[in-house]
Amino acid sequence: MLLKVDDINVYYGAIHAVKGVSIEVNEGEIVTLIGANGAGKSTVLKTISGLLRSRTGGIYFQDENISSLASHKIVERGLAQVPEGRRIFLQMTVQENLEMGAYTQPSGSIESTMKKVFAQFPRLQERCRQIAGTLSGGEQQMLVMGRALMSHPKLLMLDEPSMGLAPILVEQIFSIIQALNKEGTSILLVEQNAQMALSIADRAYVLETGSISVSGTGRELIESDKIRKAYLGG
Repeated sequence: MLLKVDDINVYYGAIHAVKGVSIEVNEGEIVTLIGANGAGKSTVLKTISGLLRSRTGGIYFQDENISSLASHKIVERGLAQVPEGRRIFLQMTVQENLEMGAYTQPSGSIESTMKKVFAQFPRLQERCRQIAGTLSGGEQQMLVMGRALMSHPKLLMLDEPSMGLAPILVEQIFSIIQALNKEGTSILLVEQNAQMALSIADRAYVLETGSISVSGTGRELIESDKIRKAYLGG
């Protein structure tokens, strides 16, 4: 097992945002976490990344308890997060943004890693000297994914990668996610577009008001009447 989240409880002050959540990601899987706005999906990812702390339980990555590690140490272990809302360095060039993603890597490996990222995202190579703040929304999403890949993650966590993108770009981003997975990167995906997320996921969890209410394969959840009515508009 690559990632095991065991009974985490996370609070914002007096608000109990995540309640006893346990999830698993096996090597080579795409696992998705779906749910309504405010259900606690992003909070789960931030807790795994070390940006928030759980009061209980543990988070294990490759059998190591990472619950108390600093976030940069978690990145060094091979776990990278693509944050919601893109959060690129707007005043830096595309290339400089990518270099920032490689801060945990030996300097001798950066050039070869960047070549791989450019092969995955040819648009970024075309724009490598461009100021990142002038990119389109879709290009910025590609940049933030490319930046995360510069750290050589074993597990890539994506928080709402399709948010604010036109449908044709959403399809492109999901194709890239599948391609990354085929190349050996395990994926934990938080996504509002439940239909797209479930269609590519090996397994899925549904989060409702901070708790896991349903879990199963992506196909099982797509075929569930309850999930269809609640999340798929059917």
